[in-house]
Amino acid sequence: MSAKKRTTSAETQKRNSAAVEDYLERILELINTKGYARVVDIAESLKISQASVTNMVQRLDGEGLLKYEKYRGLALTASGEALAQNITRRHRILTDFLRLFGLDEDVIYHDVEGMEHHISPPTMNVIEALTQQLSRQPALVARVRAET
Repeated sequence: MSAKKRTTSAETQKRNSAAVEDYLERILELINTKGYARVVDIAESLKISQASVTNMVQRLDGEGLLKYEKYRGLALTASGEALAQNITRRHRILTDFLRLFGLDEDVIYHDVEGMEHHISPPTMNVIEALTQQLSRQPALVARVRAET
């Protein structure tokens, strides 16, 4: 029973971590495209309630990842921005890797959303290096595509 509770707790922690990463990634994207991010923009972008966004934004503020003022908006702290940029980098690398093989964009998006939260830095480095090498070898990529 105790092991089950630990598993459940670990799974909850992973889900919470993935949610934090999704929020930070989206906040950075909004700031980069619009110049700002507000609760209403985040809620609309993530297709969730403003109340849920407000709760998470307050949590992220408490964790020092952003500064939030009610009715004013928010800004990422240096550590929040660094984490968001790392998440964005992982997303880009995985997307670039899967695009090499001509997968459907919807499939790529769905798969990347799942993988980006669970992949280790060493594995990410391997995928990045592999992507760079494969992008210089279109004949090899074509052979792989033909086999799938």
